[in-house]
Amino acid sequence: MTDLLEPLSFSHGPTMKNRFMLAPLTNQQSHEDGKLSEEEFHWLTMRARGGFGLTMNCAAHVQANGKGFPGQLGIWSDDHLPGLRRLATEIKSRESIAISQLHHAGMRSPREVIGETPVCPSDNKKTGARGLKYTEVKQLIEDFIAAALRAEQAGFDGVEIHGAHSYILCQFFSADVNHRDDEYGGSMTNRFRILFEIIDGIRDRCREDFMVGVRLSAERFGVKLAEIIQIAQQLMTEDKLDFLDMSLWDVFKEPEEAEYKGRKLISYFTKLDRHNTRLGVAGNIRTPKDAEATLAEGVDWIMLGRAAMLQHDFPNRYKANPSFKPVEMPVTRQYLKDEGMSEKFQVYVSGRWPEFFSDWPEEEAQTAN
Repeated sequence: MTDLLEPLSFSHGPTMKNRFMLAPLTNQQSHEDGKLSEEEFHWLTMRARGGFGLTMNCAAHVQANGKGFPGQLGIWSDDHLPGLRRLATEIKSRESIAISQLHHAGMRSPREVIGETPVCPSDNKKTGARGLKYTEVKQLIEDFIAAALRAEQAGFDGVEIHGAHSYILCQFFSADVNHRDDEYGGSMTNRFRILFEIIDGIRDRCREDFMVGVRLSAERFGVKLAEIIQIAQQLMTEDKLDFLDMSLWDVFKEPEEAEYKGRKLISYFTKLDRHNTRLGVAGNIRTPKDAEATLAEGVDWIMLGRAAMLQHDFPNRYKANPSFKPVEMPVTRQYLKDEGMSEKFQVYVSGRWPEFFSDWPEEEAQTAN
């Protein structure tokens, strides 16, 4: 069995010192103009110091109208470069690979946050989003590539393209959402075309050793497991990716689609021919035993989210004692502050996961939600 502490090499870029990646966690801590805040810098670099082999920022939006939540980090302007450069430099100084996740929220961009009508592959009655014009699709592709170039300029080792969780690329993938009648809609090949063109553009225009990863949802959000399996295999077969990040919500669950039940969701991806692409997963990995069991399923690396929120140095603790007992919820607000979680981040978490807190007033949690 591969050990969580073994190094992991990629087709491009540096070798990861262990198999622990930090999940790109929404935290709402940066400035409203997209510039990096001291709080987000502290949060991320604290995890790099804590031993994560790869540290990824969450959802840096590639267009101003792609902002999905308040306090989101931006990568759509050169004005963001000083903060991004500072972040990448500090992460790498801790022997952690620095990756910027590239994102556009699409129809999930709140009108009150972006100050205009959100966009979508097609007009969407439920959200009020308008469909992108053909020229705007081309500009979106260009802006994802430009954001990767900006990440390269800032000193990041690479980028992850966010194609999951019903954000704009995932909206293109979904036949339920994408009703376009051009080459970016209709067939599966057309719906996923935007992703492959972004990957090709980054590979063509960024330096040779620049890392490229993709995050996909395996199910939900209007995507079908059969298509995601096929696309995952195509991505790995083409050998243009360094890593594929499957967001599973629970790494040990069965699929939601009835015809695929009877085996674990993760197994549909570990059985694929990876070529030179490294496969990893995220989803409810909370303890050392969870992490070891997930790696034993046959993935190359694991991603920690809530476990990393509770303990910034989970990898270092594991290195010192693979049987260590992690902190369990609920914890105090002061504990989370000591773990690098700012007041803004705590307010966000209280609305989504109030079970984190032993001392958050119920009425405040309801207001945050």
